[in-house]
Amino acid sequence: MTGTTTKPGGGGPVTVATERTTNPIASIVRLRELPVTVALVVLVLVTYLANPLFLSAQGVKDLLLNATIMIILAVGQALVIITRNVDLSVGSILGLVAFATGTMFATMPQLPIIAVFAIAMLLGAVLGAINGALVTIAKVPALVITLGTLYIYRGLNNAWAGGTQYFADDRPDAFGNLSVDTVLGFPVITLIAILVVVVVAVYMAGARSGRDLYAIGSDPDAAKLFGIPVGRRVFLAFLANGLLAGLAGVLYASRFNSVGATTGSGMELDVVAAAVVGGVAIFGGSGSVAGAAIGAILLTTITSALTALRVDKFWQQAIVGILILAAIIIDRVASLRTAKKLRMSEARDV
Repeated sequence: MTGTTTKPGGGGPVTVATERTTNPIASIVRLRELPVTVALVVLVLVTYLANPLFLSAQGVKDLLLNATIMIILAVGQALVIITRNVDLSVGSILGLVAFATGTMFATMPQLPIIAVFAIAMLLGAVLGAINGALVTIAKVPALVITLGTLYIYRGLNNAWAGGTQYFADDRPDAFGNLSVDTVLGFPVITLIAILVVVVVAVYMAGARSGRDLYAIGSDPDAAKLFGIPVGRRVFLAFLANGLLAGLAGVLYASRFNSVGATTGSGMELDVVAAAVVGGVAIFGGSGSVAGAAIGAILLTTITSALTALRVDKFWQQAIVGILILAAIIIDRVASLRTAKKLRMSEARDV
C-alpha cells in the first residue's frame, strides 16, 4: 500500500511505499535462518534415532565444544561478507594467535590469563586491520588481498614456530579448564561464543554503524551518496573480524592439546561455508550473525553426526559442498523474486 509524507524542511507531499501488516507466521517462514535451523534439528533427531549416545550428556558437550571456535569465526566472517567482501586469512590469523598464546604461557608463566586474552585479541585485530587497510586503500578485491595475507600470515607462523609445538602441559590448568568446566551444562568457552553472538547481533541491529554494513553490501555507490563512510566501515569490519579470529585463537589453545605451525590450516573455507549456509548472502547486504552461528553449528554437527553413523569422510565434505551450493541458489532465487515483486509493486503504484 502507499501513503504520503512531506519532504524534510518543507515542500510538497511525496508518495512513499509502506509495508502491509504481515502475518507473524508468514514472517517466521520467510526468515533466512529457518531452513538451516530446520536442517539442524532434523539432522540431530535422525542421528539420535540411529545412535542414542549422540545426545548423551557428554555427546552434547562435545557438540558444543566442536562448534565453539567455528561460531566465533563465522560471526566475524559474517560482518565482512555482509559488506560484499570476504576474508580468507582467518585460519592463518587463528593459527598465528594460537601459537602466540602458547608462547606467552611457555615463556611468561606468571602472565595473567586475562592479559593473554587481551594481547592475543589485539594481535588478531592488528592482522585484521592490515587486511582492511589493504582492501580499502589499495581498492583491490578482498578475495585477492586476503588470499595473499593467508599465505603471508601462515608463512610467518611457520617461520616462528618451525617444529615447535606447545602442549596442554605448557599452559595453566585454569586456562585449560575453560574447555572443561561447565555452567548450567554449557562449557565456559561456549558461553563466551554465545556472548559474542549476542553482543554482535545487538550491535548490528541497534547501532547506526552496524546497519550501515547492510547498506554498503546492498549498494556501495548508493551508500556513498547517502553519506556513509564506506571505506571506514569496511575497514572496521575487517578489524572486528581479526579481533574475533584472535579470540578464537586463544580459545583454540585452550580447547585442543597442541598448537603449532599448521594450526588453523584449511579452516577459512569452512568458516565462509558456515556463514553462507547460515543465510549470509555471498553477494552481501543480507543475513545475520545469528544465522552464521547456526550455520557453524550445523556444519560441525554434520561432521559429528556422520562420524557417529560411520559415514565415509568423503561424503561429509560432499554434503557440505551441496549445502553451500543450495544456500547460494536459494539466496539468488529469493533475490530475483524480491526484485520481481518490487517491480510489480512500482508498476501498480504508477
